[in-house]
Amino acid sequence: MKLGLLTAPFPEHSLEEVADWAAANGFESLEICCWPVSEGATRRYGGITHIDVEGFTQEKGDEINAMLASKGLTVSGLGYYPNPLHPEADHRELVQGHIKKVISAAALMGVPVVNTFIGADASKTQDENWEAAKSEWPHIVEHAKANGVKIAIENCPMIFSNDEWPSGHNVAYSPRIWREMFAEFGDTVGLNLDPSHLIWQMIDIERVIAEFGDRIYHVHAKDLEIDEDGLYENGILSAGIGWQVPRLPGLGQVDWQAFMSAMYRCGYEGDITVEHEDRGFEANDDLIKAGFLIARDVLRPYIH
Repeated sequence: MKLGLLTAPFPEHSLEEVADWAAANGFESLEICCWPVSEGATRRYGGITHIDVEGFTQEKGDEINAMLASKGLTVSGLGYYPNPLHPEADHRELVQGHIKKVISAAALMGVPVVNTFIGADASKTQDENWEAAKSEWPHIVEHAKANGVKIAIENCPMIFSNDEWPSGHNVAYSPRIWREMFAEFGDTVGLNLDPSHLIWQMIDIERVIAEFGDRIYHVHAKDLEIDEDGLYENGILSAGIGWQVPRLPGLGQVDWQAFMSAMYRCGYEGDITVEHEDRGFEANDDLIKAGFLIARDVLRPYIH
């Protein structure tokens, strides 16, 4: 395994600057954000471009790989997390087209995985959204398969605010849908597993790893704290709004020893990529870096 980080919390830094800091501080890989340059931030830690895939070439891919290799870094995946099942057709077309560009760039760079969401229309049921996914996603999956790239779907429900209620912006958050997704799309599609999203859904983390271990293509190391007062005030039917608090590894309720033990048992040999969304460590650049170092020190003893 390798310990990496997702580049999203460094929007004002170039990729090389992020790479310099990561390599100097004991990280071995990067998941690189690839939003469209013109899109801008549509949500917290969204709209980040550390690789512009528009008009991407083999020459550019080789240049990036050489820069990272000179610092002892590899790329765990390219990341772009939009809503490919957005209710507006123009938006769907835009983001689906960009996902395919990210996949093409990954192929040119020799990056094995692109990380993203399936998407959802928040006004539809889970089953209605899954039916939409079966219609909207085959051309993306075929593009990935043709380019020898895997797609890793993060298991986040994307229910954090009232505009995402009640069904969220990502339908692939539960084991039932994962089974259907794998049966429908084959082994081109797997999981970008984030255990923090299982905590607030009360889904057994070790059971997930035991059942789906061979379809875990990437891992996000993020923790979650349950605000008991917020849960009391809002109730579980608020789907986490007001009581689920993203935290750095070691500062929440994920049992990282048990998680990593389960990952070794399932034979996972990929990257463990720190996803930093902890508001307590994001007020400035120094705090963001301190947060990554906390995560590093929690996870490093388990990664070999």
